[in-house]
Amino acid sequence: MKKIVINKSYGEFFVSHKAFIRLRELGQPEAMQEVDLGAHWPLAASPQEPSLNRCGALIPRDDEKLVRVVEELREAANGHAAELKVVEIPDDVQWVIAKTDGVEHVSEAHRRWE
Repeated sequence: MKKIVINKSYGEFFVSHKAFIRLRELGQPEAMQEVDLGAHWPLAASPQEPSLNRCGALIPRDDEKLVRVVEELREAANGHAAELKVVEIPDDVQWVIAKTDGVEHVSEAHRRWE
């Protein structure tokens, strides 16, 4: 089975600063390239604030280190306005992440022409 991380919240996919630091400890390539702006979460900030724990958006969702960190940290892995969840699908499925009303799910990839 393949594990994939999705966001079950209406917000965007981001990991917490704690999860970001853990990913860097594990040597996750995209996390290593991302600039660490530090943990920033002021009480009066809005969800649109660009510096609010918006780490990890470029990490592949099936990355083994990302899955490991989300499973290790659970809720503490959630970035700003995110609710991360690990889902399992069969290994042989070609998959995509889609959104329904802003909430992500994994679907089997289908061909499409326009």
